[in-house]
Amino acid sequence: MVKSSQDFHPPLPAARSGSVDLLLIAGEHSGDEHAAKLLEELLERDPNLQVACLGGRHLAAAGAQLLYDLSAVSVVGFVEVLKRYAFFKSLFDATLDWIETHRPRQICFVDYPGFNLRIAQQLHDRGLSRKAGGAISLYYYIGPQVWAWKAKRRFKMANMIDQLGVIFPFEVNCFADTCLPTAFVGHPFTRADYQLPFYYEATAPILLLPGSRVGAVCRIFPHLLRAFEHAWRQRPQLTACVVYPSESLLQHLRQMLAEFPHLESAVSFRPNTELGLPASGVLMSSGTMSLACALSGIPGAIVYRLNPISYWIGKCLVKVPYIGISNLLLKRPLHPEYIQKLKPAVLGAEILRVVENPSAVVDAQASACELQSLLQPQGRYSVADWLTQCDLKTVKSSQPI
Repeated sequence: MVKSSQDFHPPLPAARSGSVDLLLIAGEHSGDEHAAKLLEELLERDPNLQVACLGGRHLAAAGAQLLYDLSAVSVVGFVEVLKRYAFFKSLFDATLDWIETHRPRQICFVDYPGFNLRIAQQLHDRGLSRKAGGAISLYYYIGPQVWAWKAKRRFKMANMIDQLGVIFPFEVNCFADTCLPTAFVGHPFTRADYQLPFYYEATAPILLLPGSRVGAVCRIFPHLLRAFEHAWRQRPQLTACVVYPSESLLQHLRQMLAEFPHLESAVSFRPNTELGLPASGVLMSSGTMSLACALSGIPGAIVYRLNPISYWIGKCLVKVPYIGISNLLLKRPLHPEYIQKLKPAVLGAEILRVVENPSAVVDAQASACELQSLLQPQGRYSVADWLTQCDLKTVKSSQPI
């Protein structure tokens, strides 16, 4: 089969400065946002820090040199990755070439384990990382979910990574049987300067949050619309608000809504850059925004759908009682979960439940307080404190801190 030019990625641009203190690699929209907050705090401490990134618009706006917008090509699922294998392999090789050429003093991986752990392994195999005798320190912020699947990854990580910063308190114990220094650095949504994107209001629209990846959105959003349609036919005064991360994704969303012309006047769109959006309930994917909704005290349900083969593989590998992180933290289904088999009448009933049942709101508000307490580290410790335990400009020791 002849590969197109889109299957290959050209070399990454040269560093804009003579040396690079820190390279950040964040492959998701959420990782890009969290890494940007970290970078803002680092640059407040040292404005001369030279930082490059594979990330997205948030890291670029925070002051990093954007080598490639990795957030724009994020996919989920085994089959979905295989479809773009040639492209990701090409980008992977270009990233390794850039690192070998520019030798950043530190690399901080942010989530995105499928890409990041492979980069870390190659840096170790090539003798470039500290634990392999090289000069590049490897840090990992928002670690892989070893508590959900591929638990043995923790031992490989311990051989490659210098320090790990996790955002859920129970994750520290997941690495207790390794030599990898692991710290709970708090969830970025609980930062004092972080404004949650939503808040509860009884008369506000229903939030529809299908996610940020095109493939997943195209699988999930039509089901959210059918569910809203079911509830709307019983309560015509209902309205819905769809939050989107990019203009390109908005085009896909509008095309799918066009299949429901009778709903177009009841459904509005808002970019995820708008903060403080009111909501009376939510139907959402299981991603980062599900936790934001939980912390905002908004009742609703989680809806998810994968490619059937990816779902079958995942079901064999993932061993957790819930896919929503707020449900895992609370050890109960704050937001009921509907996976694969998505029936409009059932999901529509969830919308009606949250707008008609005051107890759903009471439970959501109480759970928000509980989650806030669980996700805050003790004292004023922050992820920037964790990362700067090692001087970004001078590696003083060959041993992990």
